[in-house]
Amino acid sequence: MSLRGRVNWWRFGSCLNPFSLVWLLVLSCHLHLLSSDFRVFIGTYTRGASEGIYAFDFSSETGKAGGVQLVAQADNPSFLALHGETLYAVNEVNSFGGESSGAVSAFRMGPGGGLEFLNQLASGGGAPCHLVVDREGETLLVANYSGGNVASFRLESDGRIKERRSLIQHLGSSVNRRRQTAPHAHSINLDPANRFAAAADLGVDRVFVYPFNSDAGKLELVKAQSVSLPAGAGPRHFAFHPNQKLAFVNNELHSSLTSLAFDSNSGQLRVVATLSTLPDGFSGGNSTAETQVHPDGRTVYVSNRGHDSIAQFRVNPKSGQIERLGWTLTEGRTPRNFCLSPDGDYLLAANQSSDSVVIFPIDAGSGRLKASVGRIAVPSPVCVKFLRLN
Repeated sequence: MSLRGRVNWWRFGSCLNPFSLVWLLVLSCHLHLLSSDFRVFIGTYTRGASEGIYAFDFSSETGKAGGVQLVAQADNPSFLALHGETLYAVNEVNSFGGESSGAVSAFRMGPGGGLEFLNQLASGGGAPCHLVVDREGETLLVANYSGGNVASFRLESDGRIKERRSLIQHLGSSVNRRRQTAPHAHSINLDPANRFAAAADLGVDRVFVYPFNSDAGKLELVKAQSVSLPAGAGPRHFAFHPNQKLAFVNNELHSSLTSLAFDSNSGQLRVVATLSTLPDGFSGGNSTAETQVHPDGRTVYVSNRGHDSIAQFRVNPKSGQIERLGWTLTEGRTPRNFCLSPDGDYLLAANQSSDSVVIFPIDAGSGRLKASVGRIAVPSPVCVKFLRLN
């Protein structure tokens, strides 16, 4: 609140009794919190101007964002995960501590909106590119891209990363001789019930499903399953549907979205349908990146890098069938990642190659994106995560 605002409140309050004045001050603080009800954290690549992790306040009521600040210096914190007052980041490198490995780092929310470094451990494989925290906040799961494996780490009660509890190596290759000569684990996601972990591997055209032992913090290789995607598809990012009966994966190399039926009892996945993420007639180069499901379960979004757009799909929650709703250009280049606000009112798209995060309202009735309402300058943004402040 500005100094002018404080003086005006004080003059008005001086006419009231002490109880009324206290009530007004509390109301003033409450309204100030409502004006910035989310903190948005941005993961980046630090090969250029970026120094690490950035953040800004965002109001879902107004669609406006506050000033951007560097909140933590870090090496290639390309993907982030939040749990409570702790933020986790991959360090997407191929060498760490004398090992052929990347790293994972933990940070605590600090005063003034900054992040305080807690600790850092080797990720178990090169180029970690995705991570998630389990529902209980006790285990961190990581996908290592060039390592071609997935790992789990126990977490301390204060958020620090403890010892590694499991490391599962993927095997195989596929038909694309430039991108698929080895396994490349590209994402790992837990189902809403915290029972299964789905790992999309671009290098072998499969989504692996591992039983997750939350008590031990381990991924179980015994009884693991997988579903195959078309040769050369390159499954990348995966998302579960809120009804726990469906899931979706974008295929980076084929520029497509696949819907899958999910059996929450057995962990089995079954392909339902696949559609292109590109408009008919598009002939340029393209690869997909992020997949997210709207909280109401009716719409799925996928980012196109090349067409530089967000593709929008209508979902039949019962059958899993999908239909294309349309495309919205992200007003920048290479939208590697985007995130939906937890209330489902906004989509924030991170344009990696044009150093911008663009704000799009979401139409509540159709799920389509409306015209953008703001742009935030952030160097090399590649991940967007929301933290609710109230």
